Amino acid sequence: MVELDLLPSFIKICGITSVQDATYAVDAGASAIGLVFAKSPRKIDATTGQEISSYAKDKILRVGVFKDQSDSEILSFVNQVELDCVQLHTALSVELAFELRKLGVAIIKAMSIGTEEIEDFDEHRVDAVLIDGPAPGSGEDHSWADVQQNHFQRPMIAAGGLNSSNILRIVSSTSAWGVDVSSGCESAPGKKDQLKVQEFVSKANKAFVQPEDVSD
Repeated sequence: MVELDLLPSFIKICGITSVQDATYAVDAGASAIGLVFAKSPRKIDATTGQEISSYAKDKILRVGVFKDQSDSEILSFVNQVELDCVQLHTALSVELAFELRKLGVAIIKAMSIGTEEIEDFDEHRVDAVLIDGPAPGSGEDHSWADVQQNHFQRPMIAAGGLNSSNILRIVSSTSAWGVDVSSGCESAPGKKDQLKVQEFVSKANKAFVQPEDVSD
């Protein structure tokens, strides 16, 4: 099983829709790619997911992104696509958590900023928490004040409107262990820009090494 808490930091390029875009993330030195199986401009089917996953195996962590899908649907994708981790933008049932543990799949629980779930969720059931904006997937930046006030015991991933221009500031102000970017590295929805991916990963790595340096 992937033990996320053993990683010193985490950089995920989400919304990967092709093997070519996956190569950009691998070549840039990202930690993970996100394959979206939920409703989104970046949604892919199981067949495309399998192609990308086959290329990425042993090169980079493969994270499946789900929202408003049944436990059985999620487990079906996990088995078909061979995922290392799932990112859930929906409730995590005890049964699903149990089955994912049996399969050795890590769990990232995504929560929107400013919601009661952030206060009430039992983070010990997961491997990491991802804090997104009020409209996940929109690419819109948001206030990080709530994140600064929360002290998560599990590794925390910052998401929502991240790009190479604001990554240093966000990591510095939130003490995030990980970052998640999608539209901030694209030339069009679902199409990654190689140079933007490289720049984002480079600046993210700099932010994790020197979080107090917020200059661009």
